[in-house]
Amino acid sequence: MLNRLLTIIALTLLSATTVAVAQDSPVLNAPVDTVYNPNILYTGMPKSYEIAGIEVTGVPNYEDYIIIGYSGLNVGDRVEIPGPDITNAAKRFARQGLFSTIKIKVAKMAGDKVWLEFALKPQPRISAINYYGASKGEKKDLEERLQLMKGNQITQNIVNRATQIIKGYYSQKGFGNAEVRIDQIEDLSAPNENIVNINIDKNSKVKVHKIYIDGNEMLSDNVLQRAMKKTNEKGKLINLFRQKKFVESDYRDDLDRIIAKYNEKGYRDAKIISDSVVKYDDKNVDVYINLEEGKKYYISNIDWVGNTVYPTEILERILDIRPGDVYNQKLLNKRTVEDEDAVSNLYLNNGYLFYHLYPIEKNVTGDSIALEMRMVEGPQATVNNVIINGNDRLYEKVIRRELRVKPGQLFSKDDLMRSAREIAQTGHFDPEAMDIRPEPNAENGTVDIVFGLESKANDQVEVSFGWGQTGLIGKLALKFTNFSIKNLFNPSSYKGIIPQGEGQTFTISAQTNAKYYQSYSISFLDPWFGGKRPNSLSVSAYYARQTGINSSYYSSNWRNPYGYNYWGSSNYYNDYYQNSYENAYDPNKVLQMIGVTVGIGKRLSWPDDYFTFQAEIGYQWYYLKNWDYLYYMNNGTSNSLTLGLTLARQSIDNPLYTRSGSIFSLNLQLTPPASLFGKKDWKRLSEEGNNGSVEAKKELYRWIEYWKLRFKSRTYTPLTDPAGKWTLVMMTRADFGLLGSYNKYLKTPFETFYVGGDGMSGSYTYATETIALRGYENGQFTPWTREGYAYARVGMELHFPFMLSNSTTIYGLTFVEAGNAWTAVKDFQPFNLKRSAGAGVRIFLPMVGMMGIDWAYGFDTVYGRKGGGQFHFILGQEF
Repeated sequence: MLNRLLTIIALTLLSATTVAVAQDSPVLNAPVDTVYNPNILYTGMPKSYEIAGIEVTGVPNYEDYIIIGYSGLNVGDRVEIPGPDITNAAKRFARQGLFSTIKIKVAKMAGDKVWLEFALKPQPRISAINYYGASKGEKKDLEERLQLMKGNQITQNIVNRATQIIKGYYSQKGFGNAEVRIDQIEDLSAPNENIVNINIDKNSKVKVHKIYIDGNEMLSDNVLQRAMKKTNEKGKLINLFRQKKFVESDYRDDLDRIIAKYNEKGYRDAKIISDSVVKYDDKNVDVYINLEEGKKYYISNIDWVGNTVYPTEILERILDIRPGDVYNQKLLNKRTVEDEDAVSNLYLNNGYLFYHLYPIEKNVTGDSIALEMRMVEGPQATVNNVIINGNDRLYEKVIRRELRVKPGQLFSKDDLMRSAREIAQTGHFDPEAMDIRPEPNAENGTVDIVFGLESKANDQVEVSFGWGQTGLIGKLALKFTNFSIKNLFNPSSYKGIIPQGEGQTFTISAQTNAKYYQSYSISFLDPWFGGKRPNSLSVSAYYARQTGINSSYYSSNWRNPYGYNYWGSSNYYNDYYQNSYENAYDPNKVLQMIGVTVGIGKRLSWPDDYFTFQAEIGYQWYYLKNWDYLYYMNNGTSNSLTLGLTLARQSIDNPLYTRSGSIFSLNLQLTPPASLFGKKDWKRLSEEGNNGSVEAKKELYRWIEYWKLRFKSRTYTPLTDPAGKWTLVMMTRADFGLLGSYNKYLKTPFETFYVGGDGMSGSYTYATETIALRGYENGQFTPWTREGYAYARVGMELHFPFMLSNSTTIYGLTFVEAGNAWTAVKDFQPFNLKRSAGAGVRIFLPMVGMMGIDWAYGFDTVYGRKGGGQFHFILGQEF
């Protein structure tokens, strides 16, 4: 009995345990009609099910609710299986572009309920990108365009897009046949990541073989082909410096230029009927253009409507287009909008920012067109706010004092452009990156002017070395262009090691060849002395000491630096070094100079406000001892007190790469005519001095007297679009200088012109002004005993930019120039000039300034020496 009782209890406990396990098991708990992984017959009749559960697999980095949200399906929804609901969910996943594998499975069914599984595989990510066949610069450009980065997902759409971008990039460079292949290689070191290899074969550039134009009768093929700026036949001499590669976008622009050319000639209805580009061979294409010219139109009448501010007579005079003229749409646009004196500027310079002019073809009869010039003048706009962004160099007041646009004034386009120029002239901001825009508010008739600036370093450090007859010459110069003298004794305001912010210029330099040559200078310029008006103050001082060369130096073998003398022996160490360094120095030959100059300048308003006037007072002291290098004076002490007057005009747009404008300078430098008030016998003293009397020369030149007249000019003319970044510019130059005396017996030994070569001041230009004339040696036009008392120079340069950025400006140039020098003002012959031509490059670096190198060929002979080929190194910007 007891055994039966224990058996019943054990069976009862086992039954309870089984039931509990069954309740916890989804399999045992499932309905009896549950089907796992059912086979779906997609050709069968659809049946409606309720989604009882959704499971997401294969994408551990995503939250389940996000993936379920992508599908558009939710637990509790009723779907048809088979049916469009599941298909549409798969399409939604595909549109995300995140998954390489998309499977929607039916995990199980029970009655009218269904459990779904989203089995996904993410797109692979980029582990590395390699470019093959692209240069370093091209790779950088492509990276910016493609924006492919390590860690990003890579899809076929991305691959296709990248392929098109790369082909388009090379097509713009003329490589129309470039081939691109993008391979994805599984990265074995990183799961689900691919190495992307971009293989590029540029092939040869595609050029234009021939251009065939049909349908043109009034304009010749040559005229139309010249109108096409970027699509040009190869092999023609006239196209030597023009683009010959075929670029699709340039070609489309050139088709528009053809129509514009016809419109310019009055052919308003001209159109291109068809065009095609046909492969000629693997490297060339032929272009076929079929035109319809239409007829030529003339202006029959011009009516002005809506003008109340200016009478019709004034507008007609400014427009300068009259009935009977050819209907030139290009000229009409220039006279209404583009030109400096266009109708639009008449309004825009007088506050009418909301002005509009609509030329309407009111009546077209036969070959005549009547124009109606519809004016919407609007109210005058007042400047509300002037906002300056991007300035971190100057005190804001320093910028604002240069602006011509000020709050409360009427808007003026000219004032806005002039303000941009004045900011560029300070040199503290990148002219190429300047973003200046008006933001008008038509509701209240005001406008905010926003100056978007990009600061650039403008201070300069010059460390240079050169080699002269007496060895190494070193120079150190520091130029601070944003100095603030008022904060000199306020160290807390310093930015770096110097006080900054006022836009003043402070320069200090030293040049030395040890005991042979020393030169020191210091200068200060405040362009707004006092801070209220554009009146400048300049102060400068210098000291220079030069030691002469011993005569025994010239009798040695110093001209033969390799030690092989002209007598068949080699005595390099015993002769060259000894004579070069021990015998060269002669302490008994000395020239010392001290000078101080103070100047005041003023900005003028007449003839226009580009003019400035400056007056300077200077004192120079000269000490000479056995100085054989000046013709008129060798020993003694000389003094000069000078008054300098300068009238200048400068209207250039950019001091680094100038596209337009001009620079003119007329300078007169005078000393008091002391000899006119004395009673000395200057003729006798001159004769005695010429006969070698040291005392007579000392008396003659105790006080130097002279007058010096100098004129310098430059003009800049853009040959291509002046608003473009890569403008081709023609620069012309015309200079002359005259150095005369009041007394014919007192011809000054100082301040002469040293003409020829690179124009760089050096240690062997003794108290003279250096004038460049490339293609000839330094000083070739003014050797000793033939000092320059007059010179003339003219030239023309073609400038073409290579790089124009905040940190670097690089441009090339080709030039022709001519010049000459004379020993007396009476011999001045400005049309008797020596010629040269050449090419060069200029590089501007913020911390160094302007540098360059020119190669020039001098065509003429000067004092028995032909110029020939010469290299010239340039440091600094010459005017």
